[in-house]
Amino acid sequence: MDFSLSEEHIQAQKMVRDFTEREVIPTIGEWDRKQEMNPDVLPRMAELGILGINIPVRYGGQGFDYITLGLVCEELERADTTLRVIMSVHMGLNSMALLQWGTEEQKQQFLTPQALGEKYAAFCLTEPGAGSDVANLAATARRSGESYILNGEKMWISLATKAHHFLVFAKTDPDAGSRGMSAFIVTNDMPGVTTGDIHGKLGVRAGSTGWVAMQDVEVPAANRIGDEGEGFKIAMSCLDNGRYTVASGATGLIRACMEASLKYAHERKTFGQPIGEHQLVKQKIAYMQQWYDSARLLYLRAGWMKNQGQRNTRETSMAKWYATDHSVQAALEAVQIHGAYGFSDEYPVERYLRNSKGAVIYEGTSEIHQLMQADYALGNREDRPLRCELPAYDEDFWQSEP
Repeated sequence: MDFSLSEEHIQAQKMVRDFTEREVIPTIGEWDRKQEMNPDVLPRMAELGILGINIPVRYGGQGFDYITLGLVCEELERADTTLRVIMSVHMGLNSMALLQWGTEEQKQQFLTPQALGEKYAAFCLTEPGAGSDVANLAATARRSGESYILNGEKMWISLATKAHHFLVFAKTDPDAGSRGMSAFIVTNDMPGVTTGDIHGKLGVRAGSTGWVAMQDVEVPAANRIGDEGEGFKIAMSCLDNGRYTVASGATGLIRACMEASLKYAHERKTFGQPIGEHQLVKQKIAYMQQWYDSARLLYLRAGWMKNQGQRNTRETSMAKWYATDHSVQAALEAVQIHGAYGFSDEYPVERYLRNSKGAVIYEGTSEIHQLMQADYALGNREDRPLRCELPAYDEDFWQSEP
């Protein structure tokens, strides 16, 4: 069992850390207060190759493995959650779905420009009346010759007003429950597609969150991902990948809370000594270290399993559940260590606390993951093989030209 990172892992992590420390961290508080996304973020991430970090070179990506994706997400969320959210939707939920389920033609048409950062991608599953209860979504897709006619509305969609490509889930057979769902690539320039932003969020304020509405949108049948009726399987496989990015990102948020607390614990003095010398402050910091180490090991295990081509629904669920729950706890402790200053935006920990709350809700609430883990332990749940598994990492293939 080898826990060491390769030189490629370390270099990718350093590249992202240098980028965030130089171009993101100095101004992120300002963008958070404005509740606007910095317009330079997406182009810069594209320029650095981050938006295609673990996509094969033949499809415009950088050819790194799944562990690299986790390390990158950890570094991005250490700076701010909004950057990791970009990776969750563009990479984890959309591009990796195309890598797993797309035809060669679909990969060339949609995946390649996404990996190059020429096009941005989003994931459209959640609706105003359907979140955890995915099978009851209301969006429909009616076959009409060589096209489908899509109608419906998607809500809480990250990058809704920024994305060019949407992976949309809709009912092709409304009476068939989860087996009546199919997946489609919808582009933002198709007639009948409208988008808008959601304002007034508790956290992730420097990011883009919105809605996508479709009214009689004609989508070519060639844009269907997988077979008709496979949408639920595809959505669940997407969540395995998206949850992996959330888990690794939340690990970075735990680290950010700990680093801010360590710095403040050395600087702030009470009763004649640095507060880091007080036992109860030490206890909080010790817990943060424990949470960080545990969360990191959990997501690295899931990343290793992805590299091997192994189904990792259970392991990724555990990583996501643990890391997000403890990122909230780490943020609470960081605010407590900072005292009254933690209650203001003079220090970043109040932003960490606001940002941490979203991840225990999206991509499976903590309660959903608790039920999943209990069912695995009780023997009530097992992972059946999919028609198409996420490909194992093969360096020769991933880094070879087409």
